[in-house]
Amino acid sequence: MRQCKVFVKDREAGLLMEANSRSYIFIYNEGYDGEPVCLAMPVRQEPYYSEKLFPFFFNLLSEGANREIQSRLFHLDENDDFGILLATAQTDTIGAVTVKPI
Repeated sequence: MRQCKVFVKDREAGLLMEANSRSYIFIYNEGYDGEPVCLAMPVRQEPYYSEKLFPFFFNLLSEGANREIQSRLFHLDENDDFGILLATAQTDTIGAVTVKPI
């Protein structure tokens, strides 16, 4: 299981996990009272589940030629959304959300 910490404005908000290539879980940290990761995922104690990478996180990824370059640079399969997210969304993302591999 791959996982990463999710930060909102440099404040640790929760944990994103890839249970397998078709199962993803996001859970806010206990006691987190900051801004939500996105409007579609308000802060709550119950985990969020998805059969594909949550749309918010997927939209942090590059497309086309940039994605191809990133996958070669980091030696990742171009279809490995979670791997590319872990490799590229640590510092320079659009908006306030970043992820850091555990």
